Amino acid sequence: MHHPFTPVAAVPVDPRRARVHEEGWQSWSPSGAYALDARPHRPANATWATVCYRPGVTVPAGVFQGEGLLALDPGDGSPVRLWAAPDPVREVPSIRLVVRDGTAEIGADGPVKEFTGTDIQAVLAEWASGLGVPAPRPAPTVWCSWYEYFTEVTEDDVHENLRAMDTLDLPVDVVQIDDGYQKALGDWLTLSGRFRSRRGIAEAIRARGRRAGIWTAPFLVDPGSELAAGHPDWLVRTADGGFAHAGHNWGHDLYVLDTTHPGAAAYLTEVFRTLRTEGYDYFKADFLYAGALDGVRHAPVDPLTAYRDGIALIRAAIGPESYLLGCGAPVLPSIGLFDAMRVSPDTAPHRAPEAGDFSQPGQDAAEFTGAARQWQHGRFWTNDPDCLMARPAVETRERWAAHVEATGGLMASSDRLLSLDPWGVDTTRRLLSGGE
Repeated sequence: MHHPFTPVAAVPVDPRRARVHEEGWQSWSPSGAYALDARPHRPANATWATVCYRPGVTVPAGVFQGEGLLALDPGDGSPVRLWAAPDPVREVPSIRLVVRDGTAEIGADGPVKEFTGTDIQAVLAEWASGLGVPAPRPAPTVWCSWYEYFTEVTEDDVHENLRAMDTLDLPVDVVQIDDGYQKALGDWLTLSGRFRSRRGIAEAIRARGRRAGIWTAPFLVDPGSELAAGHPDWLVRTADGGFAHAGHNWGHDLYVLDTTHPGAAAYLTEVFRTLRTEGYDYFKADFLYAGALDGVRHAPVDPLTAYRDGIALIRAAIGPESYLLGCGAPVLPSIGLFDAMRVSPDTAPHRAPEAGDFSQPGQDAAEFTGAARQWQHGRFWTNDPDCLMARPAVETRERWAAHVEATGGLMASSDRLLSLDPWGVDTTRRLLSGGE
């Protein structure tokens, strides 16, 4: 898959003032601008390298690397330079920069085109605008169960918050049920014991004048699921005949659904058509990097084609009017497919990410990459900076709320609403109202 790096350009730089923007592979991959003497964020372990960075790619020490995009501000007053993939949805070369004797040497393992601009965000924004993606439609406001209840969410929790939205007069368009309603990853239509009826809860949400939303990780399969047991031929394989792994999470390894297999494609279509029929019209599709992993598939297509075709399958099943939010998704290959996109790693009730790895949940990590990807907002999709958490237990909640508000992106609340104090209620209401 990976070709040798060939030289692309050599640019004189001011070593003290120059900045390099690395674009990460997917939503959670650290992205941002660094001083030349900075150490860019790299994976702290092998699992995170697969789940949060570009799999199979190791960057040598002392080297900057962007996936499909790398920008350089030489720092000497000369124009900012951007190297970009000419066909970013189909081929995403890695682009490297190393500084030797005051000169930045740029190389790439695939074709790139060069652009110039006034500053890093501006040149990225101009490049994005030049792709001619239709402007995204207005985003709904959202309440999401994840950051309060995580995988333990119950149907009763959703009902409690549904009532609280009315009591507190919060302008929530969509009530989104996150991870925890399903029995296993892959067995999306089988309920966990904490939910009585998916259709029933969707009807209850809609009866209160709100829209029903739901989370899936459509390309992930739990090895212990009924799907894995019943249809091993629906899983992506390795060259030696084993199952391809999408890393490790929820305490077990993760397999990958092969959406190029007609049976798997029909199943995925059935899952999303069923959810749509039950009344859900807002879909958060998560851990999407799995659909673009290397492996042996039923059809002999490259991983990015398999990925885009898999998302197209979901869109066809939910219909054009449904809202589709991507997350954990390879960024450039997703252009043109989504209404909104998570542009950062997860936030958290705390600031610092685990092991200092900026792909892991933490407000510092979410702010770093979220701010650096602001150029995508309104040009590819509506940026999702991740959920507002405004309850008193959240560390530096004021600073996190200010970041979410500044992005102007998708506004989603993820608190147990009855736990909010007056500041939390006011802030949540203000952000969901568009800051008015």
